[in-house]
This record gives sequence, C-alpha cells and structure tokens, in this order.
Amino acid sequence: MIRHQFLNIFLICLMFLANPLPAAGGKYFVGNGDVLDINVYENDDLSTTVRVTADETIRVPLIGEVSVKGLTVSQVSKKLERLFADGYLVNPQVDVFIKEYRSKKATILGQVRNPGLFELRGETTLLEFISKAGGMMLDAGNTATIKRKSVSNSPEDTISIDLERLIKKGDTSLNLPIKDGDSVYIAKADIFYVSGEVKKPDSYRLDSDITVIKAITRAGGFSKIAAKGKVKIIRIIDGKKRVLENVNMDEPVLPDDVIVVPESFF
Repeated sequence: MIRHQFLNIFLICLMFLANPLPAAGGKYFVGNGDVLDINVYENDDLSTTVRVTADETIRVPLIGEVSVKGLTVSQVSKKLERLFADGYLVNPQVDVFIKEYRSKKATILGQVRNPGLFELRGETTLLEFISKAGGMMLDAGNTATIKRKSVSNSPEDTISIDLERLIKKGDTSLNLPIKDGDSVYIAKADIFYVSGEVKKPDSYRLDSDITVIKAITRAGGFSKIAAKGKVKIIRIIDGKKRVLENVNMDEPVLPDDVIVVPESFF
C-alpha cells in the first residue's frame, strides 16, 4: 500500500516537473464548443468573446465568419491579424485566449479511482489524465493502453505504455499527450503465488524482472525445513497446467505462476 501511495505522489510530482501547464497559445487545437476571448489592440469595439460552432467557425466583428478548423490558438491569432489587415486595420495586433475548454474529451477506465469521461482542458498528458481520474488503484498494473482514432484506414490505433518506465524510471518520452476521443485503460497488476515452505505463503504483485529467488525472498524466504533444491513452478502453458521441476533460482516468474517450495525430509 505504501508503495502505491508513493507512486501516486511521484506521478503527480513528475507530471508538474516534466509538463508545466500549457500556455494559452500552445499546441492546443481549438474546436467545437471552445469559448475564445479575442482582444484587438487599441480597438476595443472589435474585441469579443465567441464560441466555436459545430462546423468549427467563429463570427468576428467586421470580418464575419472565420474557419478555425485545425488551428492552434496562436494560429487563430495570426489568421485574424491577416484578415483585419486586409482592408480594415493597419498593423493589427490580435491576442486570442481560451476562456472555456469544451471541445475535447477522453475516457479513462480500469484501475483508477474515478474512471469516466473527462474534458481535456488544454494539452493534457497521460500522467495529468491519470491524476485527473484520482490516481491509480492499489492493484493497478504496469501497463496503460491508449486506443486512438486512426488517421489511416484502420478503425483505431492501440498504444501500449510501460508505466514502470514512465513513473519509476522517469522516461518522460512515454508521457504522451491525450487526444480528443482517446480511450485509456489502466490494466490490473499480474500476480504470482508462493506456497509451501516459505515464511509468508501468499499471492504477490508481479513486477518486472522477478525471478524465483526474488519471489521467495518476497515471501519471507525459505522456512527451516524447505527443500531449497527442489522448488517447482506450476505454470499455464498453451492453456494447460505444467509442472516445472527443480527450477533454477534465476528462472523468470510469469503471470499466474505458482511457486511451490516442498518440505525437506532429510
């Protein structure tokens, strides 16, 4: 439990260190439902607040209807400056700010505290999105899957993120921006079991690089009567249970493995 509390705290800290809040004119693409504040320098009568329509246009004084489809906030500013300069104003200076973010939403499900549909207010990274959903549950695994509308002919793209690399090792290249329509799923942790002559037989969370000896150590180590050289693994292979006898202590542990430490009779 302490480990997961630490990960959630670390997640939030890493989120702000690696991804400061986006500036108003960052890479956010305006869209249907966004409310824009448009300020025209020294022309207060032309300054206005508008909502982006379903066809991704806005209506601006003097200019009329303007398409903002596929434009960032800064690109909207530049476009309005060009349009005002075309016979209306001399050297216009236009600032555009997002007053309300309404256009983009994404879903997060699985092992988070508050799964559901969330609005994306500006550029939102994966860590920010997990934090928005209340952080990860205690039994969250090390994988996040992002399903995204594809730009190709296929119905959607699937992106798998190694959360251990992202959170514990600080690989911020995996902290991808979440896009409109994304569906994020935080998988449940894989587990393994240790039974027999160990001090704490139980089920345990499977992290990466767990070997048989590390698994036994996590279970408190061998008991005094353990047959240390006769450890077995019961493993599902091709849908059937197989018993691996006298396994090497460096054997990697797989999901749902049952490590059995028999009693020594000598």
